[in-house]
Amino acid sequence: MNAIEIRNLTKNFGPKQALSGLDMTVPQGAIYGFIGENGSGKSTTEKIICGLIHPSSGSVKLFGKDYTDIDVRANMGVLIEAPGCFPNYSVWNNMMLQAANLRIKDAEREVVKALKTVRMEGAASNKYKNCSLGMKQRVGIAMALLGNPTLLVLDEPINGLDADGMRIIREVLVDITKNYGSTVVVSSHVLAELEKVATHYGIIKGGKMICEMTASELDSSCRTYSALKSNDMPLTKSVLLKKYSRIEEDESGYIRVYDSVPTEEIVVYLYENGITINEIKTDKISLEEYYIDLMKGGKANG
Repeated sequence: MNAIEIRNLTKNFGPKQALSGLDMTVPQGAIYGFIGENGSGKSTTEKIICGLIHPSSGSVKLFGKDYTDIDVRANMGVLIEAPGCFPNYSVWNNMMLQAANLRIKDAEREVVKALKTVRMEGAASNKYKNCSLGMKQRVGIAMALLGNPTLLVLDEPINGLDADGMRIIREVLVDITKNYGSTVVVSSHVLAELEKVATHYGIIKGGKMICEMTASELDSSCRTYSALKSNDMPLTKSVLLKKYSRIEEDESGYIRVYDSVPTEEIVVYLYENGITINEIKTDKISLEEYYIDLMKGGKANG
């Protein structure tokens, strides 16, 4: 069974169409990376899934039931924008208030469990206003975990965090799927971090889903390339273009050869043309590069 099945979803805000026939499939147990430019329809889709706004047309099913089903709605956790916390209350008191609001049985035990999952058990007495951005995001995730949700929707939980904060959130997302058995839909612009945890991806553009794939499908679709540096980069590029069809320079100053050829062949070819290579390596394009290529309408796979 899929956790989310969306078919032909549209949403109009007056004359503006935010979603235009969107299809989306999220398998149960997935960490689904939801990717798109600002204004592409990500937040609108997430808000519809969470019942915060209603679609103009189309169908949304959660675990095989209509998204308005009361039992389904009771098993969802949501963090969109910022958690609604009282700044002068402690993390613990904010959590207990949320537990009371949700009528959670054995609230103290559930709050301890949620705080431990997000690595915040040692900061429970901190006032919310004194928490760092990363800590506040983790409090929001902990609140969303109350009630042991089967579906968790997180909007940009790692944006604006430092490296350590992003690492902790990554670990938390993996723990949630293991310890809670939850399906997680997470949107982010930090694609390098998303790539480390997502099991599935959905890429949206202009209110339509343009690509859905598993992490393994992404890995097999991303082009491999050889990246190299030499003492004379302009000459090297000119010589390579005589033999190989796809050559380009990247932001790190490497020349990339996208043709599937052994690095040894490239080294010998350049040596025969009087060019000595200082460095050469083989790699694959990243999720971010794949996404940028897709947005430009290019061919991200090869």
